[in-house]
Amino acid sequence: MEVYDCLRSRLTIRSFKPDPVPDEMVTRILQAGRWAPSSRNLQPWHFIVIRDREALQEIGRIATSGSFVAQAPLAIAIVMEDADRPELDAGRALQQMELLAWSEGLGTCFVGLRDKEQNRKVKEMLGIPDRMDLITVLPFGYRLDNVKGTGRRRKPLSDIAHAERFGQKYASV
Repeated sequence: MEVYDCLRSRLTIRSFKPDPVPDEMVTRILQAGRWAPSSRNLQPWHFIVIRDREALQEIGRIATSGSFVAQAPLAIAIVMEDADRPELDAGRALQQMELLAWSEGLGTCFVGLRDKEQNRKVKEMLGIPDRMDLITVLPFGYRLDNVKGTGRRRKPLSDIAHAERFGQKYASV
């Protein structure tokens, strides 16, 4: 899949086929995250691969906005260590992981753990040291056959793109 087509077609997926994700694909997803740029090239991320059914179900119970994690065959927790801007660097890594997964027929959905108690419980469950930041748990799985990835509603480019100064419309070709 061409990068542009991947960017245009990627959808958020909360339902997955039960098929396991092969080790080679998990490694490719992890490599995509590892190759992401980071502030000052510190690469402050750690990725925890979670396949245990009971652990996935427990995370689904804890993360009230991410109960679908319980049905995924795989999840990867994104953990940051001593990052100046953990959300920014984590976002760069997880976006690359999401796009690689989409290009290979998998889907995912960012699971926010903003509630301190939910975050604490998942960190404790996964053995993440207190000094580190748990940013998200990304469930991965093969997309259901009825998901086509035909695009999403987006604001027109004319509403968000400016030329030289804010308020001066960018004239697209």
